[in-house]
Amino acid sequence: MSTEEKSLNFLEQIIEEDLKNGLSKNKLRFRFPPEPNGYLHVGHASAICLNFGLGIDYQAPVNLRFDDTNPAKEEQEYVDAIKKDIEWLGYKWDTECYASDYFQQLYDWAVEFIKKGKAYVDSQSSEEMAKQKGTPTQVGTDSPYRNRSVEENLDLLERMKNGEFPNGTHILRAKIDMSHNNMLMRDPIMYRILHSHHHRTGNDWCIYPMYDWAHGESDYLEQISHSFCTLEFLPHRELYDWFLDQVYDETKVRPMQREFARRNLSHTVVSKRKLLQLVEEKHVTGWDDPRMSTISGMRRRGYPPMAIRNFAKTIGIAKRTNLIDVSLLEFCVREELNKTTPRVMAVLNPVKLVITNYPEGQEEWLEAENNPEEAVMTYRKVPFSKELYIEREDFQEEANKKFFRLTLGTEVRLKNAYIIKGESVVKDADGNITEIHCTYDTDSRSGSGTEASQRKVKGTIHWVSINHAIPAEVRIYDRLFSHESPDGNKEIDFKEFINPNSLEVITGYVEPSLLSAKNLDQFQFQRLGYFCVDKDSSAEKLVFNKTVGLRDTWAKVESKE
Repeated sequence: MSTEEKSLNFLEQIIEEDLKNGLSKNKLRFRFPPEPNGYLHVGHASAICLNFGLGIDYQAPVNLRFDDTNPAKEEQEYVDAIKKDIEWLGYKWDTECYASDYFQQLYDWAVEFIKKGKAYVDSQSSEEMAKQKGTPTQVGTDSPYRNRSVEENLDLLERMKNGEFPNGTHILRAKIDMSHNNMLMRDPIMYRILHSHHHRTGNDWCIYPMYDWAHGESDYLEQISHSFCTLEFLPHRELYDWFLDQVYDETKVRPMQREFARRNLSHTVVSKRKLLQLVEEKHVTGWDDPRMSTISGMRRRGYPPMAIRNFAKTIGIAKRTNLIDVSLLEFCVREELNKTTPRVMAVLNPVKLVITNYPEGQEEWLEAENNPEEAVMTYRKVPFSKELYIEREDFQEEANKKFFRLTLGTEVRLKNAYIIKGESVVKDADGNITEIHCTYDTDSRSGSGTEASQRKVKGTIHWVSINHAIPAEVRIYDRLFSHESPDGNKEIDFKEFINPNSLEVITGYVEPSLLSAKNLDQFQFQRLGYFCVDKDSSAEKLVFNKTVGLRDTWAKVESKE
């Protein structure tokens, strides 16, 4: 990477410094290490973009390694979902790895630890261990089992592995220092007994390595040069290095752990435990509910992968945790969709419009542009007839001078069609408008080149021909949480902030070209926002999710700041 091309973040500066100090560029290797105990969320997306982005910038391999050390919470479903998310974001991993690939090597090393007096089997209860470990201001005390003989420790560890003991009866601990000022160094747990079926190793193992033991050694076995993780792992770095000290061979690359800050997103939660709670308690329809902060939820909602990558690039890498307004993510989504989505017409709050002087039974197929952002403009045909649907908000019987849509006695243009003039209304017994009657200027068809077609009117509104309209279920989404930091107050259950109006389901009408739309196809409903086809959609029933509105709310947030 050339420092002239762009300013470097502090992680890139670390890499550059290591290269200057003699690390060979072909020794660079990064990794993304998810736990397969849930679906990935927007926070993981930033970490994915960081690690795979470094791989691209430095032309270095990036491993995908599943930290599958807790079979009680892990499933193959999550492994498959994680791989799908990374591929959807547009990244390719070099090697697919699992911590379980190294279970035998980790166990063999643990045996060596015992032989060298660096590990022992502890038989205290978790409550006894907690007391014995001390506090940040009070040193711990040695376990009564700390000085077991090598022979006894080896025997107990093997019997633990063979499944002779129930969960919780014994653990293997590293023998470091019970008076260490970093409590993580006070004889940390390396293995615990867990009688649970593993999605890859089945019932081969009855003990499983702890994260701190498995992670750094996995990095070492894979020859990862830089192991980047979030800031909460900073206190773990000392233990990461201590474990490596015991196995490190100077002829190999020694992994380096460095930490960056989480970028939390407003109006969301990104704890997998809390996301699972939302799913299990049916506050949402599943991990891929479009209101969820999961990558699969964002995909289903219609967020393009490049928008998420641009968002990660925009917020960058920092040393301090902060809250990013979700409006910035929506801004990135809107920017990307504006370039790529076809424009179509849909009416979501319909009222009937009758063109009284349009010939009965006549229809026309008018030309409409697909996307004005296209380098080479393409067009489609839309049907036009005597009776149309327009948005109810696009008409007022009486309006002030700032209302530029349809009123009685004024003119507007129907998009891609004719200029019309409001003449009268029909109301029901309660005074609600059921029909708007208007007349059209027969010579004013858009693109016809006539003098009337070039006449300027103040407003343009969209429409759908009633005879050709396709009914569609449209799901309108709002923030899942009403509070910008729903899990920021430990005294209040985050679910208290669930927005009861986060989903509104309506029936709208769309132009017939959308009959052939497929799952995840994206569109701009003109003047309404960006929408995508949901997986629940079928030939018999179209279903659309609102992705994001047309209005740039982020600009307002930015201007306030």
